[in-house]
Amino acid sequence: MATTSEAQADRGARRITPAGATGASRTFAWLLIVTGALGALASFVITIDKIRLLSDPGFSPSCNLSPIVSCTNVMTSDQASVFGFPNPMLGLLTYPVVAFVGFALLSGSRFRRRVWLGLNAGMLFGASFCMWLMTQALYEIGALCLWCCLAWAATIAMFWYTTAHNLRHGIIRAPRGLVAGVQEFHWVVAVTWYLGIVILIATRWWDYWRTLL
Repeated sequence: MATTSEAQADRGARRITPAGATGASRTFAWLLIVTGALGALASFVITIDKIRLLSDPGFSPSCNLSPIVSCTNVMTSDQASVFGFPNPMLGLLTYPVVAFVGFALLSGSRFRRRVWLGLNAGMLFGASFCMWLMTQALYEIGALCLWCCLAWAATIAMFWYTTAHNLRHGIIRAPRGLVAGVQEFHWVVAVTWYLGIVILIATRWWDYWRTLL
């Protein structure tokens, strides 16, 4: 049975919780923390390697493993600085925000609909940008950066499961059948997305991969 002080604290917590705000499960909170941390790590490593490469053109990043898996080719491409500065700097700003949201949710915070929609919109931009960069890496640059691949994977996971969360809680309004399908088969979209990327990478350089077998 709750003590008087506990009951008062609970009533106080309810008073400061915004009306109509939505929280999240611990599993989802941890997903945001982990994917945000992985994205931030990838962005940090790429940024450091980019700086070293600018100061020393002869520098070879540790992820230069072959003519195909070559971070240098990706980092020195025009696509690596779409907005006039290195792309990973966007990640250094945004991925920690995702991790922070995860920690806030883990502590019991709840957010209004507009916050969830803003978060989802930002992740949609991130996922779309990552997929564009992927097509550029595969069909224009002709090389892969493993740290970039890690950032892609993290962004896909955070975007899809944030979308699924928002559908489940009615933050994004959709037909009941669609929402029920997302709840039951949420893993299908993520797995299909990842498999699609693997297939594209495999077919793009199939002749090279066969030489490694």
